[in-house]
Amino acid sequence: MCGIVGVLNFSGEPVAPALVRDMMAAVAHRGPDGEGVFFDRGVGLGHRRLSIIDLSDAASQPMATADDRYVITYNGELYNFQELRGELEARGRVFRSRSDTEVLLNAWAEWGAEALERFNGMFAFAIWDRKTRELVLVRDRYGIKPLYYLRRNGVLLFGSEIKALLAHPAARTEPDPEALLEYMTFQNFFTDRTLFKDVRLLPAGCYMKVKAATGASHIEAYWDFKFDEPERALPVEEYAEELDRLFSRAVTRNLISDVPVGSYLSGGIDSGAVSALAARQIANIRSFTVGFDLHSASGLELSMDERDAAEHMSYLFKTEHYEMVLKAGDMERALPRMAWHIEEPRVGQSYPNFYAAQLASKFGPVVLSGVGGDELLGGYPWRYYRAVVNDDFEHYIDRYYSFWQRLLPNTEIKALFAPIWNDVKHVWTRDIFRDVFRRHASELSRPEDYVNHSLYFEAKTFLHGLLVVEDKLSMAHGLETRVPFLDNDLVDFSMRLPVAMKLGNLNEVVRINENDPDKARQFFQKTRDGKLLMRKVMERYVPASVAGGEKKGFSAPDASWFRGESIDYVRSTLMGNDAAIFAFFDPKVVHALVSDHLEGRENRRLFIWSLLSLENWCRTFLTENSRSVGIG
Repeated sequence: MCGIVGVLNFSGEPVAPALVRDMMAAVAHRGPDGEGVFFDRGVGLGHRRLSIIDLSDAASQPMATADDRYVITYNGELYNFQELRGELEARGRVFRSRSDTEVLLNAWAEWGAEALERFNGMFAFAIWDRKTRELVLVRDRYGIKPLYYLRRNGVLLFGSEIKALLAHPAARTEPDPEALLEYMTFQNFFTDRTLFKDVRLLPAGCYMKVKAATGASHIEAYWDFKFDEPERALPVEEYAEELDRLFSRAVTRNLISDVPVGSYLSGGIDSGAVSALAARQIANIRSFTVGFDLHSASGLELSMDERDAAEHMSYLFKTEHYEMVLKAGDMERALPRMAWHIEEPRVGQSYPNFYAAQLASKFGPVVLSGVGGDELLGGYPWRYYRAVVNDDFEHYIDRYYSFWQRLLPNTEIKALFAPIWNDVKHVWTRDIFRDVFRRHASELSRPEDYVNHSLYFEAKTFLHGLLVVEDKLSMAHGLETRVPFLDNDLVDFSMRLPVAMKLGNLNEVVRINENDPDKARQFFQKTRDGKLLMRKVMERYVPASVAGGEKKGFSAPDASWFRGESIDYVRSTLMGNDAAIFAFFDPKVVHALVSDHLEGRENRRLFIWSLLSLENWCRTFLTENSRSVGIG
């Protein structure tokens, strides 16, 4: 895992080494073990290294092929690199290192873009072809590793993080009002926009080719999710054995490393199963749990702390276990640094992940995570059931779009954006929502078809947001997070799995408030639904109380904290008239909506978290001293 940066001057003017080094310095936290640069006419590539596989200098980057035609700067891990290396050696390729970087580079030299179909891993990389003078930017299938780019004034900039681009004088920290509207509608970004004007995030499963001579470029998708109901379902026992086999192999693949590997252990089924299998192969593997002080929590929030379940599984798996307990006040202490590292908020409260990564990074540079199990195997049934009986595709879009307005409905968005409404009134967020499905089948006739549509949507949007956040918050601490559930073979199996193996109540719609932090428990108690096959298989690895228990999200009791210990912070940040967000939002609307929560009339915890995150983002990136904020 590393940090990559680069500059392409379309004029052919030499790239100043100091500029590339400034860009590398902005992402130094991603690669504390070394750095390297490469320059060619009009091109500069930079790399910050976090050494995971082949710790020798032979694996340093940027790396060139033996004939010096291709040069790569690469961030990620290729879990099937050993198999690919054998195939490439049989074709005459010679290797000078034991690294996956050299395998990936030679695979590209051998097969070009067709090599992407063979890669099983997480990656973002740039390859410069010195013969054709063409730059290629690539991102993995699922978007585990981010890659940003900016075109301006005859220059293309790219990097693992936006701050690398901002270190170049061609960039400027100008906000994108349309992206802000998108975020305040969905608490996420469904397009390739970012909060920074003209900075784009290369879509997952895509590559972009850029010709140096003309600046001409095009983006092409090489892979996409496709959830399909099989024509004929197999017996449940066969599905169970195959899920067990693929999951076990995925965890084994993710353990390949020349440095220590740990595992998150939240107390739930996904991280519990990952930890159980990892512990069978690594004696006394370190496991990590973040819990919450509940002295000031109330009601349903009292079930949020999962340390008891995690400690029990640690005992069973014989892991070396470490815990951190978060208290009210830890959020406001973390937010300024988080704003710098996360660069733009996505998909809800995430500061517990920041502290979890901080804890894990103290014991090694690699940690396993259970992210992806819910999105692939049906972990959010209360969402899918919002739209399983529809007249047609457009009716489905109307109903599901309304549900996914996580922060405010359209009727309130206009009032909130009053100061800049003329800049965004042409944006139709329903069209943004509908456009997510442009490459997924829209011929829908059964409830199962609509569920598969919803699974596709969440994999493309919600899962993607989780992955971007996880990358930023783990790499803030020089930590590589691996996600075994996103092994290619396991993903392919999950997409072909019948809906009946994931959900069991297609005809029963249970309404749950997405703002309610206890929504998963409420739904499960009413239906006992979600991840049916996964639960059956994971009984082999985790206690029955975990395999058959309700899902609990990784959230702090912030609904209570915002009204209690953190109320002064919320008030001082959002309830005055001098907040930076009021350049975009109407203060009266913000004050009224926040007061609804503080005074107990309505739970607006997601909205308040987003406002706090955006305020810290504005202070970090839009102020005169923004370049120096949070770097330490």
